[in-house]
Amino acid sequence: MTRDIRADLCILGAGSGGLSVAAGAAQMGARVVLIEKGRMGGDCLNTGCVPSKSLLAAAHAAEAQRASTPFGIAAVDPRVDFAAVNRHVRDVIAGIAPHDSVERFEGLGVTVIPAAGGFVAPDVVEAGDARIRARRFVLATGSTAFVPPIPGLDTVDYLTNETIFELTAAPEHLIVIGGGPIGIELAQAHRRLGCRVTVIEGLVILNKDDPELTDVVRRRVTLEGVTLVEGAKVTAVAKAGSKVQVTVESASGARMIEGSHLLVAVGRAATVDGLGLEAAGVEFTRKGITVDARLRSTNRRVYAIGDVAGGYQFTHVASYHAGIVIRNALFRLPAKADHGAVPWVTYADPELANVGLTEDAAKEKGIAHTVLRAPFRENDRARAERATDGLVKAVVGRKGRVLGAAIVGARAGELILPWVFAVQGKLRIGDLASVIAPYPTLSEATKRAAGSWYTPKLFSPRTRRIVRFLARFG
Repeated sequence: MTRDIRADLCILGAGSGGLSVAAGAAQMGARVVLIEKGRMGGDCLNTGCVPSKSLLAAAHAAEAQRASTPFGIAAVDPRVDFAAVNRHVRDVIAGIAPHDSVERFEGLGVTVIPAAGGFVAPDVVEAGDARIRARRFVLATGSTAFVPPIPGLDTVDYLTNETIFELTAAPEHLIVIGGGPIGIELAQAHRRLGCRVTVIEGLVILNKDDPELTDVVRRRVTLEGVTLVEGAKVTAVAKAGSKVQVTVESASGARMIEGSHLLVAVGRAATVDGLGLEAAGVEFTRKGITVDARLRSTNRRVYAIGDVAGGYQFTHVASYHAGIVIRNALFRLPAKADHGAVPWVTYADPELANVGLTEDAAKEKGIAHTVLRAPFRENDRARAERATDGLVKAVVGRKGRVLGAAIVGARAGELILPWVFAVQGKLRIGDLASVIAPYPTLSEATKRAAGSWYTPKLFSPRTRRIVRFLARFG
């Protein structure tokens, strides 16, 4: 028999965004139904951020053994137990899983339904044996790995981020199709763990980032032995015994690359199938659900957040969206999402972090700007840690307003936060230049970059004339 449930909020998808809405709304007294057909925690916990960063941590530990000579410690070639690395990844996931579990959310008062759900009317969702009527609905179904229509791809076994973390034996030669953040992170990780790796990219790697900073990452991964094939199109994939063959075409002609494993990492597609969106009157495209600034769909009862909303595909954006929806759906406040200060980080080594406008974007928009730089080689902490391969680069408007920043280098993902604050708060560069930074820290690079805004004036002939004039008065 079908059971009828009435709720204030019905959420489809228990990834980071859906869980944030559910936890917040339930603790504020709302009646919440949470529907999830897969694993609680979604992509981030199970097949995305958590396992990938855990794998990267293992790879970093291996590389540290190879790169210890500059510190006076004999370098060794690490013995990598790939099955043990996999257990490390699983252990990290297991440690976080209780926070995202059914038990925790039921303890918060959320009704959790472990089934596929979809609309059967504009205000009704069916899931399993339940029929849910709610005042508001939240679609937080995320995204899945996009699989391009490459001839022959359906005839071979291939990996995506959703399956690669299941490997318990190291690939002999991993071929990666796609040189974006996922492709580069996993390529470098597997190379450091002892695998041969080839990355094939149709344009250039990390093509949404600042080219000057991307070059730093390119040099490092190439130096470590990752083969980069840029400006190349994959035209065919075929099975060759136990191997896989990938045919690529570039300006230099066609060639064939043979490997043991194939990873497809060319982006992600919003999960919109099977949700009954037509029955709900919710407009969508293959990129995601159409939403306004308040994250409302064309059915004003229905909100969409995170990857399925068709914008930035980051866990932190989904969590940000959750707060916007709670203010709208529960408190009827006209809160709007502002994506002008969304940071993003590629967790390669060195890390590459960004927020706001890049130099190229400022040029394209015709915005008058100044570029400030602070190389890590001028930072004492970076020198002490032999981590001088890096750069802070800021884009500043005519009156000193911070328009954007990018950092490549050790712990860039941590160092980007003050720049996020500056872009979001529309701060001027003097606000960063005037802070007292602890010494010796990598964060001094931010202060140095900000301070360079004043260098032309402070050390100008005019300043020297003023100093000499004032010296006359004792």
